[in-house]
Amino acid sequence: MVKKPIKGTIQAKGIDIAIYTEDFRNEFISLTDIARYKSDEPNDAIKNWMRNRDTIEFLGLWESLHNPSFKPVEFDGFKKEAGLNAFTMSPTKWITTVNAIGIVSKSGRYGGTFAHSDIAFEFASWISAEFKLYIIKDYKRLKNDESSRLSLGWNLNREISKLNYRIHTDAIKENLLPPELKPFQISMTYASEADVLNVALFGITAKQWRIIRAILY
Repeated sequence: MVKKPIKGTIQAKGIDIAIYTEDFRNEFISLTDIARYKSDEPNDAIKNWMRNRDTIEFLGLWESLHNPSFKPVEFDGFKKEAGLNAFTMSPTKWITTVNAIGIVSKSGRYGGTFAHSDIAFEFASWISAEFKLYIIKDYKRLKNDESSRLSLGWNLNREISKLNYRIHTDAIKENLLPPELKPFQISMTYASEADVLNVALFGITAKQWRIIRAILY
């Protein structure tokens, strides 16, 4: 099943900038929206940025650090040509030729060129150092809001879990523990019965919940 991207928006000097993540770790920010601060033709601004030798070197280094499927031979060809008057570059050309993952072209109503936050901030510096600071400021605000929501949700789930566990253990103690059991056998009974209840109530065991929690948080 394809994951549905989580979308959000940050604002800088009155401009809405789209942001999304598909894995809750790597966030992609709209270069198209950032470029609108400088130009009415954002695609042209992005292409002009990607023509620069420094940009190509930065993008190539980022891909080499994060992308095992990156094509270094094809990248070397771009690196040799970058900066020349005849050199042209577009997001689609970069993605398809070197198998890049740091820049993404999305079609449709909410499409455009998106880039990993590392790359997006580099592009914002090229657009305007002042504008970049406004972007970073609201990006931090968004992350703080997310952290607050996660913390609130985590504390609530923790209290509910504590209450449920007390109900579980009381029920096990009253109904399922023969007096002749040794301490180790008692602990195993608690653990196995708690997992039975977890599966009945939530569809997963405690171990599976810990794995999911580690991925999400």
